[in-house]
Amino acid sequence: MHRSDNRASKLFEMMRSCRLCPRNCGVNRLQGEVGACGIGSDAVVSSYGAHFGEESVLVGRFGSGTIFMTGCNLKCVFCQNYDISHLRRGRAVTSERLVEMIMELQEQGCHNINFVTPTHQIAHIAAGIDSARQTGLRIPIVYNCGGYESVEALSVIEGLVDIYMPDIKYGDNEPGMRYSGVPDYWDRCREAIREMHRQVGDLEVRQVEAVGGGTTQLAVRGLLVRHLVLPNGRAFTSNVARFLAEDVSRDTFINVMAQYRPEYEANRFPELDRRITPSEYREALDDCRRAGLHRFAD
Repeated sequence: MHRSDNRASKLFEMMRSCRLCPRNCGVNRLQGEVGACGIGSDAVVSSYGAHFGEESVLVGRFGSGTIFMTGCNLKCVFCQNYDISHLRRGRAVTSERLVEMIMELQEQGCHNINFVTPTHQIAHIAAGIDSARQTGLRIPIVYNCGGYESVEALSVIEGLVDIYMPDIKYGDNEPGMRYSGVPDYWDRCREAIREMHRQVGDLEVRQVEAVGGGTTQLAVRGLLVRHLVLPNGRAFTSNVARFLAEDVSRDTFINVMAQYRPEYEANRFPELDRRITPSEYREALDDCRRAGLHRFAD
C-alpha cells in the first residue's frame, strides 16, 4: 500500500469514533453521525479558487489556490467566515471532484493548494492529495487551520503538508473557552505548533520559477503563524510571542493581523464589540519584537 493510502486509511479509521481534533467527540462519522464540526462522512466544500488576499509569500503572481472546507471544530463568536464554519454553507463533493479542484487550481497557475479549515476533513484531504500527486500535482500543500489540532492526527499526516499555517487565537485557555467553546485551546495549540514545527521547520521563502515563466518570492516549506489581535488584550499576545520565541523558534514567521472586526455574535461580548485601536496593534507588534521575533509577514 502506498504510504499516503495508508495515511488516509488511518485518518478515516479515526473518524469511526472521531478523534481528528482535541474535542474527541467519539461519534461515528463514517456512519454519518456528526459532532461539534457538523460534518459527517462526506467531504463538504464551500468554494475554491485563486485567492489574492493571503500573505504575499503565498499569493506570488498567480494567487494561492484556496479550497474552503465547510464546518469547523471551533465555535468562535467573532468568526468572519461564520456562514461557512457555523452555518455550514457548502456542498458534498466526491473524492474525484476534490482531486479535480486541486488540479484545476494548479492548471490556473496557483502557487500552492491552500486547504482552509482542514482539521475535521483531513482524511478526505489526505486521500485527495495522494491521488492528485499521482496525476501530476507538484505545488506545495498549505494546511490553513484554527490551531486547535490533535497531535495524533498531525503525526499521521507528516510528509503530506509542506506549509503549516495555523492561527494562534489566544495565549491563554480562558478566552478559548469564552469565545471558541473549548476549555484547553492554549494547551492543545502549543502542542500542535511544536509538532508542526518539528515536521517542517521555520518557513523557507525562495526565489522560485513561477508557472508561466519568470520568478517570484514564495514560501515553499515551513511554519507560518497567524495571530489576530483582539481588543482589550483578549488574545494574550505577549504569551503567544514568548511561546514562539522561546519554545519554537525566534525565526518563526508570523503575521500579526490588525483586521479584527466584531462579526457574527461578537456584540454579545462588550470587550469584543469594537475594532482594535492603532495603539493596541502597535503594542502587539512590540510584544513580538520584545520576545525576539523578527520575521513578519506582509
